[in-house]
Amino acid sequence: MIKNWNARYSDNIKDFEGYPIGKSLKYLKNPEIISLAGGLPSPDVFQRSGVRIATEKILKEDGNLNKVMQYSAIPGEQGLVNAVLDFLKRDNINIDAKNLLITTSGQLGLDLTGRLFLNKDDIVLVDRPTFAGAIVAFQMERPQIVGVDIQEDGSDVDGFRSKVLELEKEGKKPKFIYVVPDFQNPTGITMSLEKREALLDLSYEFDIPIVEDSPYRDLRYYGETIPAIFSLDQKREGGNVIGLYTFSKLFCPGMRVGFNIGNESVIEKMTAIKEGNILNTPKMNQDICQAFLEEMNYLGHIEKCNIYYRDKLEVFLKTMDETFPPETGVSWTKPDGGLFLWVTLPKHIDTEKLFFEAIKYKVAFVPGWQFYGENPSNNHMRINFSFASKENLIEAVRRLAECIKAQ
Repeated sequence: MIKNWNARYSDNIKDFEGYPIGKSLKYLKNPEIISLAGGLPSPDVFQRSGVRIATEKILKEDGNLNKVMQYSAIPGEQGLVNAVLDFLKRDNINIDAKNLLITTSGQLGLDLTGRLFLNKDDIVLVDRPTFAGAIVAFQMERPQIVGVDIQEDGSDVDGFRSKVLELEKEGKKPKFIYVVPDFQNPTGITMSLEKREALLDLSYEFDIPIVEDSPYRDLRYYGETIPAIFSLDQKREGGNVIGLYTFSKLFCPGMRVGFNIGNESVIEKMTAIKEGNILNTPKMNQDICQAFLEEMNYLGHIEKCNIYYRDKLEVFLKTMDETFPPETGVSWTKPDGGLFLWVTLPKHIDTEKLFFEAIKYKVAFVPGWQFYGENPSNNHMRINFSFASKENLIEAVRRLAECIKAQ
């Protein structure tokens, strides 16, 4: 009888604890708790009728049921690939099918990236804070996560440069720089055009790839869209950027469909990893996503989402202004889009402990420490404003205020 399974686990997984946000959600079973924790799009904007019509059409086509129930092409169904290539052109990204891999969600895209590039103790350069899902995906390869504090207009590129030079003296170099330039998860901050260009300059100078994660790019509520780093790289004929995308936030998360774009060699290797991993992305899900791009007026859908989420964000920000005057020492970001904002509390408040107190007040958030790869800062929280109703957002802020004042 095996008494110590842990001794048999691989070195990469032995101490791996998984996704902390997922573990936090187990405390939210009480339906009276207003959750500002998960990164959930609102079901109010799901295209139920469009999905129903598309599904019926797919299943009624002669011989298609057998195809839907069968294995499908590992790089992705050609129809969806073509639709995605057209989808990207509106963002001035012009690539061929050889530069694109359909993934089963953006999280798989992150996993493929980590598996492809990282060995034990390799360095990944990131913002502080950054997306917790990226940290947990990369951590399976046991790298060193090196962070630089993010600024109001995005990544501290000068800080990145200083880190690169510091590492260079030690004979080390980051395998890649990971950023979420548009409405970053968790802060909601957007990287300025000047910083995107400067980040490319850094990438070219030191020959370090950039991994650009873009789950929220189309969810812009204010201001003008800033060119994607990938498109800027194409314009400069650099070829240094890998783009990660998902339809989870734009269409619906239940489809679990996304895509990676990049250099042909990178995509070939990612495809090979996918062959040894999940094999293929379900054809039915791909067909429905293709219908989303070709038959469901996705531009109109994006506009509807932006109006809906902007309204919620304005309600939340107004309530925060009314509830937390400057003398409370509470501050927060004011994003131009996306699904999240970042709240900073007085330094004596540890939001990991506050999380459990907040549950007693029937409100939940994500403690900020989960978004740091190293040396976490403990007086922050990530707030999601997209899922709860406007009435519940107002009530949630009231409950948070009561909880914080009690500390």
